[in-house]
Amino acid sequence: MQIGVAGLGAMGANIAARLLEVGHQITVWNRNPDKTKALAAAGAKVATSPAALADAVEVVLTSLTDAAAIDAVYNGPNGLLFGNVKGKLLIEMSTVAPKVETELAPKVRAKGAAFVECPVGGSTVPARQGKLIGLMGAEPADAERAKPILEQLCRKIEHCGPVGAGSAMKLAINLPLMVAWQAYGEAFALARAVGWEPKRLLDLFVESNGANNALKHRADMVVALFEGRDPGPTTFSIDNARKDLRTMVEAGTALGADMIATKAALAGFEDAAQHGQGGGDGASLSVYWSGRKKS
Repeated sequence: MQIGVAGLGAMGANIAARLLEVGHQITVWNRNPDKTKALAAAGAKVATSPAALADAVEVVLTSLTDAAAIDAVYNGPNGLLFGNVKGKLLIEMSTVAPKVETELAPKVRAKGAAFVECPVGGSTVPARQGKLIGLMGAEPADAERAKPILEQLCRKIEHCGPVGAGSAMKLAINLPLMVAWQAYGEAFALARAVGWEPKRLLDLFVESNGANNALKHRADMVVALFEGRDPGPTTFSIDNARKDLRTMVEAGTALGADMIATKAALAGFEDAAQHGQGGGDGASLSVYWSGRKKS
């Protein structure tokens, strides 16, 4: 199938690479053309604009930073909706507030295209392996149309409801993880008084009821960070977490919820970013806060 991918951040690039690997003809576009080079070398075609991307393919996947980026890529000059999208399928995979997707969907449908939102759970490694969790929001017929493609990216797909439901569920699923990284940092601060070496400490945490899957998977990374060694590549950065936490607060507040824990975690991530940690993996927040002194 001819598939286009717009937005080649860490997730988008791995999604495009996965689709290329399983045999699709892939065309890519990114605001910074340098990010298209690795995929072009692997066999992908490169479009000069989102509109040109839409013209060239049957299905378009977008993985973009935020609402402003979505608006620019879909509605801006030479945006996707200025291309030929009639009869085509557009799958929007960004992590944004539900209202961004519910406002975009009718604009896509007005152009004669089908629209599915499918933010995903998981990081870059599962994306490359086709082991994400897909959280679809779509009309039933559109969801069925999207499933054959999404099944090549996801180990599990949930049709959460109409457009907007997928984004709401993605924010809900990510929220405890973001709060947990702050909580682990404070827990490690308490544990420092015991004087254990990092590996022994993480081994105990991983065996406890307080460990989530993210801590289990990143325990070696956390140990390396404590020991001042190279922790390996960032899979989900503190800066990305800040963006998602802001969106969670916004979405929860719009529903009348008082997002106390989320706001506190956001403050922790903001503090880390202000001290030069924004590009580090979210797991590094816990190491940062374990040694952060009260000012």
